[in-house]
Amino acid sequence: MLKKIRHEMNYLKPEDFLQVFLMLFSIIPSLIYKLILKITKKEIWLICEDSAEACDNGYCFFKYIAENHPEIKAYYAIDYKSKALEKVRKTGKTVNYGSFLHWIFYFCCKHNISSQKAGKPNAAVCYVLEVFGIIKSKAVFLQHGITINKAEWLFYENTKMRLFICGAKPEYDYVKKEFGYPEGNVAYLGFNRFDDYHSAKVKENQILLIPSWREWIASKNEFSDKYEDVSDFTKTEYYSKYRQLIESDELISFLEENDLTLCFYPHRKMQKYIEYFKAKSERIKIISNETGDIRSLLMESAVMITDYSSVAMDFAYMRRPIVFYQFDKERFREAQYAEGYFSYSESGFGEVTETAEETVNAVKEIYKNKLKLKDKTLKAFEEFYPLYDDKNNERIFEAIKALK
Repeated sequence: MLKKIRHEMNYLKPEDFLQVFLMLFSIIPSLIYKLILKITKKEIWLICEDSAEACDNGYCFFKYIAENHPEIKAYYAIDYKSKALEKVRKTGKTVNYGSFLHWIFYFCCKHNISSQKAGKPNAAVCYVLEVFGIIKSKAVFLQHGITINKAEWLFYENTKMRLFICGAKPEYDYVKKEFGYPEGNVAYLGFNRFDDYHSAKVKENQILLIPSWREWIASKNEFSDKYEDVSDFTKTEYYSKYRQLIESDELISFLEENDLTLCFYPHRKMQKYIEYFKAKSERIKIISNETGDIRSLLMESAVMITDYSSVAMDFAYMRRPIVFYQFDKERFREAQYAEGYFSYSESGFGEVTETAEETVNAVKEIYKNKLKLKDKTLKAFEEFYPLYDDKNNERIFEAIKALK
C-alpha cells in the first residue's frame, strides 16, 4: 500500500490541492441542483476524454447522443482553451473541464462517461472520493484503447467503475476474470469509434508510425534512474531507436522510390519531446497534437508501425497490416505494463521486430504483398473481434440506459 501511495504521489500537482477547495465549495450548490433534477425528473449525462481532447470514444458517443437521443441532457467536459472547443460546441452542450460547474455536474450526473480513467474534474481528488467509498461511483469507462496488459491501475479496487466497456472478446474475458469487477460491471459492446471505421477511406501510400509512451521517461518515478539518464531525453534508448528508424537511409529510399509517406505521431505523453525529432526527407512527417489528428491518421493509413500501443488493435479491427517494433521488451514489462493475455509474437497480428533494419524490411514485405493480409492474420483479427458492425454506439447507449 505504501509503495502504491508513493507511486501515485509522483503525479500530484499543486492544482490538485487547490481542487479540494473547489470541490468543497460545490457541495451545497450540488445538493440543491440534485434536488431540482429529482423534482423535475431530469438527469444529466457527463461525457469527456482527456481535458483538451475530443477525438476518441467519448466524443464519438457525445456526437451519437446529440444526433440520435436529443432527449438526453448530455454535457461534454472540455478545457475551454482547447482547439477542439468549437467543434464540441457545434455538437452539443459543454462545461469547462475542472471548473466549479464541472464539479456540480460531477456530483449531480446520472452517469460520468469517459474514455479515460481520469475523466473527472480532478483525477486525484475523485480517486479518493470514489475508491474510498466517500461517494458512489457513476463511472462508465469507454476506454481509450483495448486493454491487453495486466494494468493493475484498472483493477476494480483502484477504480470502483460502474461499467467497464470492452472492445474485443478476449479482452472482455480477461478483464472479467482478472480485474475483480462485480458481475455485470464488465461488458463486451465494442468501441464507439469503431462505427466510423466501416466507412473509412484508406490512403495506400500512407504509413503510420505511432509508438506508445514510456512512463519512466514521461513522468519521474521509481524506475526513472534505474535504466538510463532520463534527465536528457536525447540520451534515452527510446529517442535513439526511433531516431534510427526515421533517419534510416534504407527507409527513406524505399519511401521515395514507391511514392510513400511515413507519418510519425508519438503518444500524447511523449509529445513534449517531439522537437527533438527531425525529418531528413519530405517523405517523413513529424506530427504533433497541434498539426495532426490521431483519429484521421488511424482511419487513413494503410500500414502501422507501433510497439506496444493499443492503437494496433484499431488497425486489427480495420483488417490492416501491422509491424511491432519492440526494442525494450524486458524494460517495458518491468517498468510499465506486465504482460496480460495478449502475446505479440504468438498472436499472428503482425511481424515483431527489434531493430530499425528489421522494421524497414517488414514494411517492404507488406508492400511487396500489395498490403494483402496473411490468412493467419485475418483469422486472428476475426477471432479477436466477433462483433463487427456499426452498432457499437447503439449497444453502449442501451447498456448505460439500463444501469440502475
